[in-house]
Amino acid sequence: MNRDTCKDCIEEGVTTKRPLVPGVPGPRCTTHYRREKRRLREVGHTRRIGQRFEMTPEQYQALYEAQGGRCFVCQKATGAARKLAVDHEHNLPGCTHPPEFGCPRCWRALVCKRCNRLVAFLDAAALYRAILLLSDPPARKLFVS
Repeated sequence: MNRDTCKDCIEEGVTTKRPLVPGVPGPRCTTHYRREKRRLREVGHTRRIGQRFEMTPEQYQALYEAQGGRCFVCQKATGAARKLAVDHEHNLPGCTHPPEFGCPRCWRALVCKRCNRLVAFLDAAALYRAILLLSDPPARKLFVS
């Protein structure tokens, strides 16, 4: 094999000479390097949700589509840059797995990293008070007539 040509380009019969990405095993051109990187990221995500949450890629996709392709909480993040996290209840009664793992009974929704941290940090009562703060600020009742 020619070390100056992308191995995937050779397999696909691409005859144009594409610059290689330095330091990448293969060797690979930028196009094929990005494709392989995306594929490996997808494989890793599939493995993680399977091991940690007993969730298949089809279940993840079904939940994602049911939520309109957005974070359940903020409705802004789409998971394009970073996959949405599987939010789950950590101490659901009746579940015997460790809290950092989940099962179908524990799943709640797919959320972005920011919302996942918010939900993990605040309990239901605190989130309710946050809603009151935004919808009916107590300072306005006291100081604005």
